[in-house]
Amino acid sequence: MTLILLSDMLAGGLRAGICMFLISRLLSADMPDKRSVVTAGAGALVIAAGVSLAGLPDFYRMALEAFWIAVCARRLQNADTRMGLFIGIYYEIAVAFWTFLGMAGMGILFRAPAFPEKGTVYGQSAVWLLHIALLSGMFYLLKKQDIAKKGVFRFAAAFSTAGLIAVVTLSEQKVLTISEDSLSTWTILSVVLMMAVMVLNMSLQYESEKELARLKSEQAELLERDYTTLNNAYAVNARLFHDFHNHIGALRQLLSHEKYADAVRYLDELQAPVRELADTVWTGDETADYLINSKTAAAAEYGVRLQAQVEYPRHTNIRSADLCAILGNLLDNALEAAKQAETVEQRMIWLTIRRINQMLVIKVENSFAIAPVSENGELKTTKTEGGLHGWGLKSARTAAEKYDGMVQTCCEGNTFRAVATLSFHGVEV
Repeated sequence: MTLILLSDMLAGGLRAGICMFLISRLLSADMPDKRSVVTAGAGALVIAAGVSLAGLPDFYRMALEAFWIAVCARRLQNADTRMGLFIGIYYEIAVAFWTFLGMAGMGILFRAPAFPEKGTVYGQSAVWLLHIALLSGMFYLLKKQDIAKKGVFRFAAAFSTAGLIAVVTLSEQKVLTISEDSLSTWTILSVVLMMAVMVLNMSLQYESEKELARLKSEQAELLERDYTTLNNAYAVNARLFHDFHNHIGALRQLLSHEKYADAVRYLDELQAPVRELADTVWTGDETADYLINSKTAAAAEYGVRLQAQVEYPRHTNIRSADLCAILGNLLDNALEAAKQAETVEQRMIWLTIRRINQMLVIKVENSFAIAPVSENGELKTTKTEGGLHGWGLKSARTAAEKYDGMVQTCCEGNTFRAVATLSFHGVEV
């Protein structure tokens, strides 16, 4: 009895930790750290011990575990409470279902005279084989970080379908005696699990489409702002060239009368409108070059040093609007954080653009005074005036995903780093 109790407690703790990881992948919540895993596992240990000592059915343990997992996911991973509870409930049902199939398989394999109970050797073997499989699946997903949500859902759909086939097959076997009520119950639950996978997939897809629509709207507004600024700068430049002969005449008049100081002041007045329009060529894309130059000028106004190293491939399929969406948002976020540093010496931004084979890497690093805060798996803006703030990284991610890319962020010491990777191919001019 003591060994069974210990086994239930350890299995409960392991289940809770694995479910926390699953929630982080499906809901894009924070990855569970050591503290959150220990907290969730300890709660599950207590629940398993309490239910076992009270002699209550497993249903109570499953319900309490699902609720506890949802609470931990909300508090420790910033996950949505409703979706966390949904995943927790059906995760517990799936574990119970596959435990039943595992014990039935053990009974058939070893020709047990009766259906194995959880307290028997066969029953415990089935329980721990399942938990080892769950743990292996978690480590596999940790190793394969590039597997998208669609891949996880495909695995879930395949296992739920296999479960339905397995439980239907049980009704045809002659080794074990399984009641019709039990088979009917598990058959219905297997169908419910399949439906739950489909509903969760559609729900998350719907949320993704809504967010994508918002991002496209926000990205269009940000791009319109940058293009408007660029057009205004070019318009000022065009007016200067249009009036060039008048300015030459005025300067000649001043110089002919040896009014050199007035001539210098006149030249300074002419230079002021175009001073912002630097002539440094970074990428060969006029809009992107203007964007980098304008952000460099804006950084200088706040005492922020912006250093750039650019190696940009020419004639690619990367659209100017998408490149500007990534550069503009990453540089805006970096400038907003760097200018809050206490001293001028600490205010730094490093922009690196490199080509690695057919991959473009855009890295923006900056100093900061206040570390960014994560909420629901996303970095939360520190601005308070609302509006479009907080959408910068999402907009950059949307643009990068068009080129099978991604945007990743991290903090190391007093430096925040955002790295965008894009796949590209050359185009004929």
